[in-house]
Amino acid sequence: MPALDRIEQALENAVLLAQGPGAPPILASALHYAVFPGGHRIRPHLCLAVATACGDSHPRSTDAAAAAVELLHCASLVHDDLPCFDDAAMRRGKPSVHAQFGEPIAVLTGDALIVLAFDYLAREANPSELGRLISIMSAAVGAPRGIVAGQAWECEAAVPLVDYHDAKTGALFVGATMAGAAAAGADPTPWRTLGQKIGEAYQVADDLRDVLCTAEELGKPIGQDAARTRPNAAAQLGVAGAKARLEQLVEAALTSIPDCPGRTALCAAIEAQTRQLFPKQLARVAA
Repeated sequence: MPALDRIEQALENAVLLAQGPGAPPILASALHYAVFPGGHRIRPHLCLAVATACGDSHPRSTDAAAAAVELLHCASLVHDDLPCFDDAAMRRGKPSVHAQFGEPIAVLTGDALIVLAFDYLAREANPSELGRLISIMSAAVGAPRGIVAGQAWECEAAVPLVDYHDAKTGALFVGATMAGAAAAGADPTPWRTLGQKIGEAYQVADDLRDVLCTAEELGKPIGQDAARTRPNAAAQLGVAGAKARLEQLVEAALTSIPDCPGRTALCAAIEAQTRQLFPKQLARVAA
């Protein structure tokens, strides 16, 4: 089954669990709305790609890990858009969850998606890998360096760019690469660096899009970093400097890929995917 079909089927199965008998109807609707239709599913694709490179010996565990990564990502978007944080009215080209269903339901939707990620892992993952997968996902989403911590950095008076990006964005990419390896029965530790580099590259690209693209192109508000005085790589390094940093990160990500049966194919896939991160507007920017 193609990777995207595997991801979408696993997500459908997971969300159906949370929409089971007795679920409040508005919450059930909001859960589906928050997950479908998705974006590019970059993190679960990365999880599947690493598992495939490592042999994908337990596809059911791989699919569960990929779904969990995406559910956690969707939860972070729901919470990130809330009025107490970005107060974003749009996400993925449609009204954000709180704009569509109200703030209380949005808070609960994000909470439910986090719980659902771990519930689905517990139900579907190979028992021999479950402990490691839960530990990897917990580190990716919680404190001290997960995506919750990344959101918390925005509440601090001083925000270190590297720490902020590592937690806000990089942590879940690390979770994706390490979970992919663990689901396939491989040692996840050597895969941490790949997740870190791709995560930072994604964040630098997102910072560039925030200053180069329109809201219509992104399907969400622009200029949020400047409006909320948050760290932004393009603002700190300049657009040309951020472009150069993005290119360095892509190269570092490729170099970091551990030896594995599918290393050559994985390198080609990651290079193609990371190149898509570059905003088209960068073609006019000198390095």
